[in-house]
Amino acid sequence: MTIAIATLQIRHASAMYMGILGGGGFTLPVVSEVEVVEVSIEMTDAAKSALSSSMAGDEETHVLLISAQSGGCSGYMYDMAIVEAPEPDGFQVIEYGEIRVFIHNKDSLMLNGIRVDYKDSLMGGGFQIENPNASKSCGCGQSFS
Repeated sequence: MTIAIATLQIRHASAMYMGILGGGGFTLPVVSEVEVVEVSIEMTDAAKSALSSSMAGDEETHVLLISAQSGGCSGYMYDMAIVEAPEPDGFQVIEYGEIRVFIHNKDSLMLNGIRVDYKDSLMGGGFQIENPNASKSCGCGQSFS
């Protein structure tokens, strides 16, 4: 098991720091321990085909980034975006032919085992994620907990 730890520094644009009750400058460490697991996801042929069409030849420079963002009516929301490939540090990379999927280590426990599908329909078409780890999900299929 690996634990990821992040540190946040609070800075002001003028480089002047304000402390509690007018005290001197300081930074606040924000530490949250996250369990990191090796991610395994399933991507249907329909999802792979839709991604290939969306990337349109940019597979060498771009990746699909899947993450879990705080929010939504059930606690977390799925976020999928085709982005310019970041440095792979802190990410797990899953390859499907020329398509690379990046999942950040902080989201590994929540997204391990997901199934990504693509439905082409007049009502509610698009990418859909099924998550066996979710204890509950919203009727829209976009949020979970």
